[in-house]
Amino acid sequence: MQETGRQQSTITEVERWRVGDHRSSGAGKKPSRTQETNENLDDAGNELILSDEDVVRFQIGEVFAHMPRDDVETKLEQMKEDAAKRLERLEGEKESILAQMAELKKVLYGKFKDAINLEED
Repeated sequence: MQETGRQQSTITEVERWRVGDHRSSGAGKKPSRTQETNENLDDAGNELILSDEDVVRFQIGEVFAHMPRDDVETKLEQMKEDAAKRLERLEGEKESILAQMAELKKVLYGKFKDAINLEED
């Protein structure tokens, strides 16, 4: 069965999304990495609660700085909020991409029937 350039482009787009390489929308990044960041921030907050130090070490990049406990608590809360917003945005992008993929697959399967396989192995 012959395919047009547009159909080939659609097939390529579905394949890119399927393998997680669709960078134009930023959705190639895995939400699980952001979930892991959230969990690490929660763990750090719990450790801070258990600590009785007034000044604690806080990692900035690859360097640890001594900071007042209150400042670290504020910074951790802000970081948690930012990570939660990012996770929510990534989940929304993922859902949008999955919906687009379903629509593209429907069009391609309508054209090529069983001659094409767009499912994951």
